[in-house]
Amino acid sequence: MYVGRIVSVARTVDGRLCAAYRVSSRSFPNRSAVVGKDKVSIVPKPGHESDVMKNPYIAYNCVRIVRDGDVAVVTNGSQTDVIAEKIENGMPIRDAVVLSSLMLDYEKDAYNTPRISAVVDKDTGAGWLGVVRHDGLQVERISLEFGRVYYVATYEENTVCGARCVEFPVQSAEEACDFILGKDVFAERENPVTAVAAMAEDYSFNLTAKDAEV
Repeated sequence: MYVGRIVSVARTVDGRLCAAYRVSSRSFPNRSAVVGKDKVSIVPKPGHESDVMKNPYIAYNCVRIVRDGDVAVVTNGSQTDVIAEKIENGMPIRDAVVLSSLMLDYEKDAYNTPRISAVVDKDTGAGWLGVVRHDGLQVERISLEFGRVYYVATYEENTVCGARCVEFPVQSAEEACDFILGKDVFAERENPVTAVAAMAEDYSFNLTAKDAEV
């Protein structure tokens, strides 16, 4: 089943928060994730830079770490920066996700692609999932259980539902990337391209990216 992009929030068995993102694409598979300081960017691979002229939505920051390393914001588009900056400036997480989703709305491409967002907060232990579609907006605080991951996708599975979760037998950001690329329920989600994970550490988050095996 093709569900497009996926964001997730999780708590490991030993209690660490994790937010992860997977790019799945049928039209623009030649992309990769580049890890920088407190952020990760989705960019075209060398030789495919002109793809951004065909679709302006395919390159963006997908992860930002803010509030002195306490909060990880993970999304499928330019709302990453908007949400992150509002949280950094003191806005509550729910309000930041809601307002940014309303401001930017769904993507105006051929598929009316929803914007999906995930946030984890080490200070409160909370996780948030949000989606804005052409027919609605939903933002929910997720009660993160130990060893469980909760997710929402751009297509098919594009409503936030507490029951949309699976076991999360992951110990590192690297394992989180492998998991969302092709383990458990995600093995049945087609066209993986690249994955990014933000795993909580004592200070800030460990950011890791991995491309899908071709």
